[in-house]
Formats: sequence, structure tokens, C-alpha cells
Amino acid sequence: MLKRINVQYVTLGMYLHEFCGSWMEHPFWRTRFLLNSPEDLQRLRSTSIQEVWIDVRKGLDVGINVPCVRFDPQDELRHQIPDNARPVSEQSAAPSSTATELRRAAQTCAQAKQLLARLFSDARLGRPLDTKAAGRLVDDVTASVTRNPHAMIGLARLKTADDYTYMHSLAVCALMVALARRMGLDDHSVRKAGMAGLMHDLGKTAIPIEVLNKPGPLDDAEWTLMRTHPRRGMQLLQTLSLDDEVLDACLHHHEKVDGSGYPDGLSQGSIGLLARMVAICDVYDAITSDRPYKKGWQPAEALRQMAQWSPNHFDKRLFEQFVQTVGIYPLGSLVRLHSQRLAVVLDASPTSLVAPRVKVFYSLRQQGRITPEVVDLSDSQTNDRIIAREDPRQWDFPDLEFLWLEFERQGN
Repeated sequence: MLKRINVQYVTLGMYLHEFCGSWMEHPFWRTRFLLNSPEDLQRLRSTSIQEVWIDVRKGLDVGINVPCVRFDPQDELRHQIPDNARPVSEQSAAPSSTATELRRAAQTCAQAKQLLARLFSDARLGRPLDTKAAGRLVDDVTASVTRNPHAMIGLARLKTADDYTYMHSLAVCALMVALARRMGLDDHSVRKAGMAGLMHDLGKTAIPIEVLNKPGPLDDAEWTLMRTHPRRGMQLLQTLSLDDEVLDACLHHHEKVDGSGYPDGLSQGSIGLLARMVAICDVYDAITSDRPYKKGWQPAEALRQMAQWSPNHFDKRLFEQFVQTVGIYPLGSLVRLHSQRLAVVLDASPTSLVAPRVKVFYSLRQQGRITPEVVDLSDSQTNDRIIAREDPRQWDFPDLEFLWLEFERQGN
């Protein structure tokens, strides 16, 4: 049982499960731990964090009269999946390292680009859509994400303006699968999530290319036209044998929880689960991708911005699950360390959102490149930590992507 309480009621002996509020700014290396240090308690109370989730199964409970919000994850899942479902996490797919999975994921991405180009072309020309091939692609993405949740997501984020439409669909598919797995959904639900991600923007095939690829802001007429793509996608897909929840997600992935979205102005209680999930995954990939009219934000900056939008745009609980899925510092993020060195993130840590595995390559003190070194910040023997995110646009590092993809080639 989880309980959300104000930090004034936190005491030693409680198990901190998750930070609320300014979760990206908390001072702890770990995100889940038993609070047994008076110094840590003081550090918590000195931050801007107002509330935390505690796990009363692993630590002390609150007093009877302490105000709190109760949440049992298993109760939540029971409303989402059938009683006899088997979580994807229990599948026998053997985990693989990020280095190994990056090689496999690269092959899947190359095949996916060809398939999606054909799928979008068929939709634009009114030809029958190969949903069986799309389903096989979802299965391949699911297998990759099951083996390692970060490799496919990291690679799918690397796209050019020319192949944005296709690779955006692949990226959202991978993000949806990873988020669904994080939530503990069953195999069938995970597959539906992946299919919703893959198909969510098919309605854009009905939008003129010059509007889709316009190198600047859309005018009012163009924006009105663009806002028709969810309903056009629904019209294309409803003739196929797709699940109703997938169709609903494609129609309503631009709805916002405060009711200000489109096409139907639905609010939180009326938006389906998959649609709320696609809303988050779609925006994240869109704002982290380079477009004809702007450079994409770095993943960490994107999450920070989305956290500010969350109360009005996104389901708060799903967004928190999404952050746990991609990590605060996704693969390829540029970070500054306490040792006054710059590093690029190579891999997430299974135990801490704020202590990934990184490749150090630049000294701020020396103002120059240094011999690259791989450092696991979650290792108790490592006397270093991330103190800031860096904007690569402020640095002349044309090989930044090579630095973390080189990790895959060398198998470090």
C-alpha cells in the first residue's frame, strides 16, 4: 500500500517510494529507499518538494489522524487487465545489455522504416493496409523493449526531418510498449498499446505534404486542417480489424485532461487509457525530434517542460510512470558531473533515476577533451554525481551521438 503525505509528516523509518512536486530537482541519488538518516530527512525538508509517496509495506506507516492519499497499484491494475492475464514482465525473453540490444534494435529500425514508408504510402493512395506486417513489427518492438527498454527508445529518437513521419510512429510505438510494460499490463494490452502508437498518426496521410513539412508555424487555415488528422485516421482504420481501444487512441490522442484538446474536447474521465498514454508518448517524441522549423529539445529538458504542462495536458499518474520508463537522463543526454566533467549517458540504472551509466569525455577545468571513460554513477564506489543537464547546442560536440553509439560498437 502506497500513501501520499506532506513532507512535514515524514519520519525516520519510512520507506520513500516516490517524490512528488519537483521530482527532477530532489537531492538524492536514489529514488526509493528507507529513510534512516536524520541528515537525509533534513535535506528532504529543505527542498521545494511538498509531498512524497511512502510504501507502508517496507517501512513505518503514518499516524491514524495524518491526512494522506492511499493507492494500491494492484487495485489499479485489476481495473485495467483481466484476472487471468499474465504480465509481460513474466515472459521468458532473456534480458540483454544495452550494447547488445542496440545492434538488434538498429536492424529493427531499418526494417521498420521501409515498412512504415510503404504503409503510409498505401494509406495516402487508398490501397489496402498490411495490418499483419504492422502487427509483426509491433511484436519485434515488444521483444526488443522486453529484452532492454532503453535501446530501441534511444535509437528511434534519432531521426532526420525527411523520415520524421515514419520514425516518429516507430518511436511512439516503442514508448507505448515500454510504458505499458512499466504499468504491468498483460501481453494483449501491451500489443494494443504498441499498435496504437504505430498507427496514431496515420490520418496525417490525408494532410498535404506542404502543410506537414512547412518550415515554419502553421497559419489558422493550415492549423484547422491539421487538427482533422485524428478523425481522418479513425476513418482510415475503422474498416480494419483493429481493437476499439486502438481506434479510440488514434482518434483522441490530442485530447487534454483539462478538456482543451481536440477533436472532441474530452476531459480526464472521458479519455481512454491508451489515448492518455499516446498523448504523453507522442508529445515527448515530437519535442525531442528535429523538425524543419526547430531543433528538438534534449530528453531531460523535454521531461522538465512536460512536467510543467502535466496538470493541464497529461494524466499525472501516467506521466509519473512515463518518467520512470524513459528515465530522467535518457540515452544520449549530455550532463555535467560534480567532478566538473561533461559526460553522455550510455545506460540507465535499474536502481536510481539520477545515477545512470555515463561516458566522461570533456574536462571543464582543462577546457578540452579527455580520454573517454565509462563511469557507473550508481556504483557505491563512485565518488561522482550529476549536478546539471547541459544543452548540446551550447557546445561544439558534433560527435555526441557517436559517443554513445560507439558504446554499442565497442561493447563497453
